[in-house]
Parts: sequence; structure tokens; C-alpha cells
Amino acid sequence: MEKLEMHTADLAKENYEKLAALFPHAVTETVDEEGHVVRAIDKDVLMQEINTQVVDDGQERYQFTWPDKRKTIMLANQPIAKTLRLDREKSVSRDGTQGGDIDSENIYIEGDNLDALKILRETYLGKVKMIYIDPPYNTGNDFIYEDDFSQKAEAYADNSGQTDEEGNRLVQNSESNGRFHTDWLNMLYPRLKIAKDLLSSDGVIFISIDDTELNSLIAMCNEVFGMTNFQGTFVINSSPSAIDYGCMAKMHEYAVMYSKNAIEVKSYKLSEEEKKFDYKDEYGEFSIYPLYNGNVAFNPETRPNLYYPFYVNPDNNIQDDFYEIDITNHPNWIEVFPVVSKKDGIQHVWRWGKEKSKINLNKEIIGYKNKDGEWRIVQKYRSNLKTIRSLLLDQSFSSRRGTAEVQELFGQKVFSFPKPTNLIKQFIQTGMADGDLFMDFFSGSGTSSDAVMQLNAASNGRRKYICVQLPEMVDESSTAAKEGYKTICDIGEERIRRAGKKIKEETGADIDYGFRCFRVDSSNMKDVYYKPADIKQAEMDLFADNIKEDRTPEDLLIQVMLDLGVLLSSKIEEKKIAGKKVFSVENGYLIACFDEKVTEEVVTAIAQQHPYYVVFRDSSMADDSVAANFEQIFMTYSPQTVRKVL
Repeated sequence: MEKLEMHTADLAKENYEKLAALFPHAVTETVDEEGHVVRAIDKDVLMQEINTQVVDDGQERYQFTWPDKRKTIMLANQPIAKTLRLDREKSVSRDGTQGGDIDSENIYIEGDNLDALKILRETYLGKVKMIYIDPPYNTGNDFIYEDDFSQKAEAYADNSGQTDEEGNRLVQNSESNGRFHTDWLNMLYPRLKIAKDLLSSDGVIFISIDDTELNSLIAMCNEVFGMTNFQGTFVINSSPSAIDYGCMAKMHEYAVMYSKNAIEVKSYKLSEEEKKFDYKDEYGEFSIYPLYNGNVAFNPETRPNLYYPFYVNPDNNIQDDFYEIDITNHPNWIEVFPVVSKKDGIQHVWRWGKEKSKINLNKEIIGYKNKDGEWRIVQKYRSNLKTIRSLLLDQSFSSRRGTAEVQELFGQKVFSFPKPTNLIKQFIQTGMADGDLFMDFFSGSGTSSDAVMQLNAASNGRRKYICVQLPEMVDESSTAAKEGYKTICDIGEERIRRAGKKIKEETGADIDYGFRCFRVDSSNMKDVYYKPADIKQAEMDLFADNIKEDRTPEDLLIQVMLDLGVLLSSKIEEKKIAGKKVFSVENGYLIACFDEKVTEEVVTAIAQQHPYYVVFRDSSMADDSVAANFEQIFMTYSPQTVRKVL
């Protein structure tokens, strides 16, 4: 049986191993600043292999950089020995019942989002269709995560350096700070690096921001996601009444949109429920849209197959100003070509080729005589869908609306300037389809979770979410504190519960109103698990059990699931086999037993269920006989099962 690693992946090590496998003779050793022999790559050998120029320090090149950038990149790749622990009391079942069944497919995580992202990276690699985040804007008054670059990678892997003993993680980044922009970039960059890994190949990310760091954000995202994946910037009417900043009264903020892969990206159109159509035929209501292509880059020279005549029958007025058409000439019919651009004098072409036009003649395309008596070919447009606009000006997108929504749920103003659900709903409708996975790792008041539930209720949808929020303490003098909320997580979780109850009462929709609540914590395993060589022989008896005393079998199961890439939303069942507690995950895909004195009867019963993975504690077996026969039992009943121990 193989031993589980029980910590996040070391991406720097993995990248080194990939490079070493490609170019083994570029691998060498050198001595670091402390005199230790360390692994290295010979730059000269690598240059010869890839046959291209390598830029050295000091050479001019186009780049976006800041102090500590190298350490920030290392931070994104360094492993941590941390895990998630399920909080059943805070969790809400699918039907909205708190403390009920753990059956929701939504995930809410309390903790540092960098830790959470690292813990989730391997399990959710390429599985998230859309990410939305509303990070600190770095206005000089807000707080940002403070990451520690002073430790070496070895120390970081042990304790991650992310929190002190009290869990403090946020610092106020005032404009007087000499590292004002640097600290903000250092905070956001590693989180975006991991976010990219989580996105599916056709996934997208939306990031809210204001003027302070807009340019820095775009430059950073161009580096992380690539300039070709920049989809655009939204201007949002966030303050319709305007806020006076001296030289101007600002009414707007921004959101940028990037894709994981511009070639594969998928976006979806928004529904216009109140859209009115101008005409109606036997197939339904419609409006009209010119058939010619308005882009002058498409012309008879570049698209000759799209330049051909239609013919209109002036004697057959089918309906209103619409006339019969054909692409074959008939006596007395009028020849119609695409119009010439008035601005450029360039001949336009059609949007459809001849074959498609033949199929749709007098059904979806038709002749039209405008008010000036000019003949046109138009397409009947029946859809009530539209592409999201870059200007989001409706007052439902304002911060004031977001504040009112929270106040309506709580009866008090317990959170300042939350994003309105209508804004997030527009992004979700654009960025993902029903059944896809959504993520927000600056979850705040829980607007994103509320928005997902509203959209699901409107269409009996199956969208799922993962939300992450640091349990930041609320101001002791605030209304939230007086109402009994200690942290931002308390507010966010309660909002989801209240929003779910309200949506269920108003719609009665059969959707997932719940969430599984997890919190980031240290590994379930003692130090001896990771560094047995560091334990002296005289101390071995103290570490006979390599699992921390305060951890439960369920804690172990969650970390095992993460280590094996099993989704946290998977169905979990508890069973008893010969008196031992056994966990069955996703209908037996993973079976785990962490009890002591496991007998051959238990091992055989599990093997006969043919799980893909099976996990036991290293010290689980009742005696040496069971341990000796373990492999033979699985070879007999389920040789394909992957066997692991911890």
C-alpha cells in the first residue's frame, strides 16, 4: 500500500522534474548561500537545447514587475501542510435545514483564500467554469492580506506562514506605506495564478476594481492569463448619485473579464424577458436585422463567396413591407446587392452564404422596402437574448442596491457596500451554463451565493458554488457586532441561510439551498508523518500514532478526499462492517476505515465492494496476520483497487 502525502502539491518541484525529464543533461548541482548543495539547471545547456535567446537580469525587455515579484511567484507554488475540516453545525442541507443532512453540493470555506486555493487546486484543477472576485481595491482605507516572504520554502511548507496564533491575516494598507502598490500586487498575484489553474479550458474570470489599481490589475492579468485572453472591461454605474472626489464626482467602477483560453472560451447571452418585437408571422414574433455584414474588413475581395445578388418580387407583398425573394433571377424581379458603406465607400457582403440563404428564403430572410423606397434583404430576429453590454448603467447595479438587499434580509445594515445580486447574476449568466461550477474567493457578505440561488430558482437550475472568506473580525462598535455577528463569515453564512429561506418561500423551487461549511486548519497529521527522520529514537514511543489527538475520522476522510482528488461535494455515507465505522464516498468510489483493530472480515467485506480507492490507517490492522493477508485479500476480490494508508 502507498502512503498518502497529506499536503498540497509542490508545483515548483513538479515543474523542475518536468524540465529535468525533457533535458536531463541540463540538470546539475550548485551550492546555495548557506553552503548547502542544491539542485540546479544549467542555463547554457538549456539555451543550446531550446535554440532561442534567454534574457538575463539587466537586459532590457518588456515586462511588468515590482519588488518581491519572484517571491510572490514562489509563494503560489509552495506546498502547505493544511487541510479543510467540516463544520456540521454551520452546514445547511439541500432543503435549507441547518445541521441536517450533509447533502448540499455547494461549498463554503472559512479561512485564508490562498491556503484554500492551494488545498483545492489538485482536486478542482480545470473544473471551475467561472470565477468572480471583489478583492480589496487598495484605496488606502481598506485591508489586504499580508503574506510572509521572510521564510524559506522548507519552513513555509511546515506552517505556511499565513496566520499568527490568533489567526490574524489582514493589515490596513495606507497610502503612506512605502510598499502601497507592492503589497497589493503581492497579495493578489499568487491567488490569480492558482485561480487560473482551477478554471476549465473554456472558463472565465470577472474581477471588480476601481481606478486605483485598474491599470495594475490589467497588467497583472495580462501576465497571468495572457493578453489574448483579455475579453474587456465593464464600466458599472455603482454610484448613480455620484461621490465627490475633488476634481470629479465619480459614479462608476469597473470589472475586467479574462478567459482561460481565448480559442475555447464560451460565453452565454442574457435573457431580455420584457423585449418587444415589431412583427409577427405564422412562426411567432420577430424583429428585423440587415443581412449584410457591417464590418468593412469583410468585403468582396476578402469574402467573395458572400458577395452575390438576391432578387425581390415587387408584385408579391407577403406582409406589411416584406416581399418574396429568391437567389435566382425571374422576369421583372429587382436585383439587390449588399449596400456600400457610406463612411468608407467599401462594398459590404452578406453574413450568410448561398446555401444557407437557399434554405431560409422567405422564412427567416425576406425582402424589405424601407421608408425611402430602397430594397433590402433582412433577417427575422426572433430571439430575446442579447450579449452582455460593456456599459452596465442600470441602477440595480449600484452599491446602494446591494446594501438595501442585505438590509432587507437582516433588518439592519450589517455590511457596507456589498455588490448587488443583479450585477453578479449578469456575470454568471454570461460566464457559465446550468450545471457548471462557480467560485468566489473574496466572498464577503455572500452576494455570489445569493445570486446563484436566485438564478437556479428562476430556471430550476443546478449551478453550484464554492465560496471562500477569511473569518475577519467585525468592528466591535458596528451594528453587526451588536447583532451578535463576530466575523464576516458569520454574516455571509447567515445571509445564505436567510436568502435561501426567502427564495424558497417565494418560489417553492426544488433547488439546492444549502452549503457544506469547511474551515482551513493545520494538517491532521503530526510532524512525524512528514519528517520521520527528524524524530529521535528515544522519542518514537511518543509518536506511536501519527494523527493529532483532536482529529476525528471525518477530519481524516476530508483530507484523504482532497489528497485523492475526490470532490468535496461528493455523497458521503457511514456504514458499520463487523462493528467498524466505514465511510463510503460517491457510492463506493472511495471507501475508508480509520478504526483500530480492523479484522480480515472487514477487509474482505470492503474488497468485495470493488472500490476504486481504499484507505486505512497504517496501524489499523488487528494483528500481523491481517496485515500479511491484506494484499492477498484485495488481489483475490478487487485487484484493480488502489490501496492507500496514512
